[in-house]
Amino acid sequence: MKDLITLEEYIIQAQNKFPGATGELSQLLRDIGLAAKIISREVNKAGITNILGYEGSENVHGENVKKLDLFANEQLISALSRSNITCMVISEENEGIVRLSGEAGKYIVYMDPLDGSSNIDVSVSIGSIFSIYMRDDNNKKLSEEEALKPGTEQVAAGYVVYGSSTVLAYTTGMGVHLFTLDPSLGEFILNDSDVKIPEYGNIYSADEGSYNFWDPGLKKYVKYCQEIDADTQRPYKARYIGCMAADVHRTLLQGGIFMYPDSTKYPNGKLRLMYECNPLSFIIEQAGGLATDGNQRIMEIQPASLHECTPIYIGSKNNIEKFKEFFVEE
Repeated sequence: MKDLITLEEYIIQAQNKFPGATGELSQLLRDIGLAAKIISREVNKAGITNILGYEGSENVHGENVKKLDLFANEQLISALSRSNITCMVISEENEGIVRLSGEAGKYIVYMDPLDGSSNIDVSVSIGSIFSIYMRDDNNKKLSEEEALKPGTEQVAAGYVVYGSSTVLAYTTGMGVHLFTLDPSLGEFILNDSDVKIPEYGNIYSADEGSYNFWDPGLKKYVKYCQEIDADTQRPYKARYIGCMAADVHRTLLQGGIFMYPDSTKYPNGKLRLMYECNPLSFIIEQAGGLATDGNQRIMEIQPASLHECTPIYIGSKNNIEKFKEFFVEE
């Protein structure tokens, strides 16, 4: 039996490889790991603790907020405020920036505290997503403008999926590391220190209920995925969970393509650039995959606002390259 390595041990070992490292980013990642354990515990007993259902308010996007959304948001902000490393948080559940007590902290954290909220009450996978940036100047007054950085400037990103097991994946730009929560130990245990996405997969993932609102090129690509061709393992399998973290996690492990396009219904797409698309693009690229909005690399988009949306096509290198052929046709 291989030695068990906890998330905390792994982070410390990685930090020790860099002489002069201050340990602050390592502490920040451990803080997020702690919050994920607390959220996982509540998710697993949500039906008996009166934390299911709607809270009664709406978030900045006009979406009804669920009780577990607010709980996850509070736990992550509380964890990040504990060590004075993070100066501000931008969350799906808050309209503007959330200034933390340690305003001189060097890190900015974007997060989707509970991705896939529509799945909560029916016990289907949900997740948390985070993205970490470094401040330009610790002495400047905190502002939204300072937080508007392209994804290429992320120093770390990751996600947690609360499903049949609770898994956490993160990257600091040196590969993707995957952990599973052992509830008996209360620790995230290392699964894989260098996850690689298959170069090709025969799975496509999209909300096909919106098919009639799609661009003609995307419709043609989906029909291509459904055609019979043994050489390319078609027809592809269609899989869609409705939680981006969970759908991208499956894509990371099994290959294929996940798509959330723009449409006549959502002209700019529906997924958020800064705390959904950028962090998951960082993960997938570090694993050897690609992520595009159909015209450019997701992580090269210069954001104009904290909560802006973007279309996204993300997954295995060969699948994305094939998809681009249909996009160019149009």
